[in-house]
Amino acid sequence: MADNTLKNGIPQRLERLPLTSYQKMIFGIIATAWFFDSMDLGMLTFVLGSLKTYFNLNTAQAGLLSSMSFLGMFIGAASAGMLADRFGRKLVFQWSMVLWGTASILCAFAPNVETLMLYRVLLGMGMGMEFPIGQSLVSEFIPAQHRGRYIALLEGFWPIGFIGAGILAYIILPIGGWRWVFIAEGIPAIFVLIIRRIVPESPRWLDDVGRHEEADQVMTMIENKVREALGGRELPEPKAVLVTENRGERRFSFLELWAPGYARRTVMVWSLWFFALLGYYGLTTWLGALLQQAGYAVTKSVFYTILISLAGIPGFFTSAYLVEAWGRKGTCILMLMGSAVMAYFYGTAANQTQLILFGLAMQFFMFGMWSVLYAYTPELYPTRARATGAGFASSIGRLGSLIGPYVVGIILPTVGQGGVFGLGAISFLVAATAVLVLGEETKGRVLEEISA
Repeated sequence: MADNTLKNGIPQRLERLPLTSYQKMIFGIIATAWFFDSMDLGMLTFVLGSLKTYFNLNTAQAGLLSSMSFLGMFIGAASAGMLADRFGRKLVFQWSMVLWGTASILCAFAPNVETLMLYRVLLGMGMGMEFPIGQSLVSEFIPAQHRGRYIALLEGFWPIGFIGAGILAYIILPIGGWRWVFIAEGIPAIFVLIIRRIVPESPRWLDDVGRHEEADQVMTMIENKVREALGGRELPEPKAVLVTENRGERRFSFLELWAPGYARRTVMVWSLWFFALLGYYGLTTWLGALLQQAGYAVTKSVFYTILISLAGIPGFFTSAYLVEAWGRKGTCILMLMGSAVMAYFYGTAANQTQLILFGLAMQFFMFGMWSVLYAYTPELYPTRARATGAGFASSIGRLGSLIGPYVVGIILPTVGQGGVFGLGAISFLVAATAVLVLGEETKGRVLEEISA
């Protein structure tokens, strides 16, 4: 049974808080974990050529190896959302970092490609767990007027991590080979100790699951930290807002995704994630290996991949601005359409200059796409199902990212590089169409208002 009531509780106390150095510190910690995660996932782009040579893999086998991380991410994203909605954001976020850090170090000691595939699945599970929980935490801590920009900026740590992975590979590959690259990547998992000490549990989640006393304690601590950051100034009074409360039986959060009002959003967001990630990972996972196949040396292919990825930085800044100035839906369509056009032209590049120019433009739009994806998705679901909604969207996306690199490995000998990038362009167009037809705008709306 639904009842419209005026509320002045935890969400309203959070929303009235000015954005201070305290919330920015929490954001920075989550974003740093995101950065390390991105490095781990992006590294395969830079070492795939070396692994292909070391284990004497054909293109289909190399594509299968690339897909193993995404198989793990499919499992991790689906399970982590439900675990975080049941046991809390902070606990699952910490364990995700322990899992991917351990698995990365294990990759360094893999004696054969089959064992390496197993470890990549475990690493993917850890990364798949972290992504939806990180975006849920930022969504629930940052006030509505800043939320879209900060989630977009969170995703901006993705291209920075990707570039960091390239720099790490560029330095370590010629000296220690791919095994030392994986060891270096696993070390930052110790960052989990900082998360455990500083980042609080989401008071929105605590309040939603009925742990009201704990929610009030955490909320009071946050208010004190914000007041301290403001130099002792008093905080604004909370503003009561009209929300819809369900007074009947609390639904299991997966079923909530298909409740009236949410089913259309779920169809849209699953289609968006599947086709966007099918295109993205089908292309980027193979960037370095395709350059090596075209005759470039390992170090030069790594250098060119880093170079075109630099355009991802202004891409995510542009997206972070547009999601608030223009809106989530329009920005998402723009970035997907731009990705489709530039992927097609990159695949038909006739010389090195065109390769770099179209590559820069392609990465600009693709990383901009990531920013709006993560800003948009968690806003579409209520607190009781937010991590589950974001987790299953990410998980469906991982199916696309699982299929993409493997399909590329199979079709590459037949259709060539132009056909591969044409397939990526079609995937981005399908994702853009899903948002155009089924998407709704969430810009500037309080989470509880969107969920009402």
